Amino acid sequence: MSTLAAAAETVSKKGRWWIVALLSLGVIIAYVDRSNISVALAVPEFKQFFNLTDRDRGALNSAFFWSYAFLQIPAGWLVDRYGVKTPYTIGFLFWSLVSAGTAMANSFSQLFALRFLLGVGESVVTPASMRWIRFHFAEKERGFAVGLYMTGTKIGPAIGAPIAAWLIAKYDWRIMFLVLGLGCLLWLIPWTTLVGNDDRQRERAEKKPNAVSVPFGRLMASPVIWGTIIGTFSYMYFVYFCMTWMPAYFVERRGLSLNSMGLYTFFSFGGMATMAAVAGWAADRIISRGANPVTVRKAFTIAGFVMASTEVFGALSDSVPVALFFAVFSLTGLGLATANYWALTQTLIPGGAIGRIVGIQNCAANLPGIVAPILTGWLIEKTGSYEAPMQAIWVFLFIGIAAYLLLVREKYAPKELPA
Repeated sequence: MSTLAAAAETVSKKGRWWIVALLSLGVIIAYVDRSNISVALAVPEFKQFFNLTDRDRGALNSAFFWSYAFLQIPAGWLVDRYGVKTPYTIGFLFWSLVSAGTAMANSFSQLFALRFLLGVGESVVTPASMRWIRFHFAEKERGFAVGLYMTGTKIGPAIGAPIAAWLIAKYDWRIMFLVLGLGCLLWLIPWTTLVGNDDRQRERAEKKPNAVSVPFGRLMASPVIWGTIIGTFSYMYFVYFCMTWMPAYFVERRGLSLNSMGLYTFFSFGGMATMAAVAGWAADRIISRGANPVTVRKAFTIAGFVMASTEVFGALSDSVPVALFFAVFSLTGLGLATANYWALTQTLIPGGAIGRIVGIQNCAANLPGIVAPILTGWLIEKTGSYEAPMQAIWVFLFIGIAAYLLLVREKYAPKELPA
């Protein structure tokens, strides 16, 4: 290799981490825009303006996910077919304008439609980001790269809640949507100028000679895919309860002020973000010393589910400090799984199918965005308390543990076929 080529390769390797940081910032913005509605729904003036019932609040919290979840597989196909850069650019611009447009809503139906369209724009985020990481990082680096990216999915709601609460308190909910929607357009400047469109070339260079892609039907027949779908659904059920109903839980059940609610939401998701990066790095270090990647990442994933299940202890306690401790502890503990369950998918699935498989996994990750807010609202109306919704979280987490133990196994992983 020439000196010039070696220098270019070194710059490229250093630049990868800046792009991961940019991807993480992009998903922070996406999560701020998708979670700000939950803060508005805890504000009496907002509820009165739209005359919202608990079921209406559940429906609005779920509206985003009806489009977002079911477009994950088409979005995965899109980035596999056209690469990462252009689809992501178009999606980002669209969802930012839709988010800002929420400030103009005057009825429940308009609000629901705008949240639905927000999901359309954001559907490309995770398939594109995971595909970019898959083709720019080796196995022994991938957990940390995914961990850094996934911190954005936790930092978004962590900072989104206090920022939205502050904007509403200082101005009003319309200004909050307008500022958060238009302000994020600045992200497009570094994205369009710094990021190359090279993932499809890297895919072709990586593909083994005489190998053909695994047929989609064969992929879907694998127990690994179904175990991943079940485990991902279980993981995200808890996360989306926290994103959509935890602000109201803190205010209505535990009596916190709007600002205190934002602070504890920040600690919960901030702890999860920190744990995600640390756990991804720790798993990479263990793997780099020769440990089996599947075994290591499964162990971290299951440990995260176990720690998350402690949320039920806080839910059943009458003590506010105990409830707040377990709200933070359980979500932080789930961070052990965050990077590793995504990296595990990239380990077990052939690279040429990664956009579609990430689309399937992210579809499973966001179906709880429909189920959790609606089921929670229904359980609250039926029981008059938050205990039943918290117990539902516990059940889903243990279903997820069983899925990873029994189905997500290396011997079930699909392989590329010989030509």
